[in-house]
Amino acid sequence: MMLGMGTTLLMADARDESETSHLVAQAAAGDEIAWAELIARHRDRLKRMLALRMDRRLQGRIDPSDVVQESCLVAAKLIASYAANPTMPFYLWLRWIAGQKLIDQHRRHLGAEVRRAGREVSLYHGAFPETTSENLAAHLMGRSSTPSHEAIRLEQTSRLQEALESLEPIDREILSLRHFEQLSNGEAAAVLGLDKSAASKRYARALMRLKRILLPILDEDI
Repeated sequence: MMLGMGTTLLMADARDESETSHLVAQAAAGDEIAWAELIARHRDRLKRMLALRMDRRLQGRIDPSDVVQESCLVAAKLIASYAANPTMPFYLWLRWIAGQKLIDQHRRHLGAEVRRAGREVSLYHGAFPETTSENLAAHLMGRSSTPSHEAIRLEQTSRLQEALESLEPIDREILSLRHFEQLSNGEAAAVLGLDKSAASKRYARALMRLKRILLPILDEDI
């Protein structure tokens, strides 16, 4: 049964790739409807990525939707060049453009502060906004429904953030890519410059480390 499920997923991925390639070719030829369909397919994923990687000092000041819009305008001008030489899957290309736009926003609003804070990583394809332990902790802990629980949650989030700092940056990245951005193993491997087997093993190890961090915190009575 597991083999059958795996085959079904591979077939679905292949269909998605084929459909995306067809839409890219149409968009590159000037088909605005095809371009709109491409963006509609990926807008939510881009917003999740940006929300996770945006410096928390900018949250409330910059809307991820605006960064997505700006990124799509840039991508629309470059789609013909991309279609002629697609060096990475379309979504990863679009995600890369959005990441560069987010870096621009960080530098514009925070200037030297963001450079000193080291909010960019160079693990793959040059600089990209880092997934910070602060954002990871906030996403992992979520929100509480009562003021008393919220106070405890904030304390636990702070402790979790400190614990996440002990992870290697690449471990935080692969957790973010697979768990929060919901990239496939193949997409995460391409982003990190790893082969699929190495990416899968690193994700499994990072999950184990994360569980060891989370259990003492989440097992507390609240």
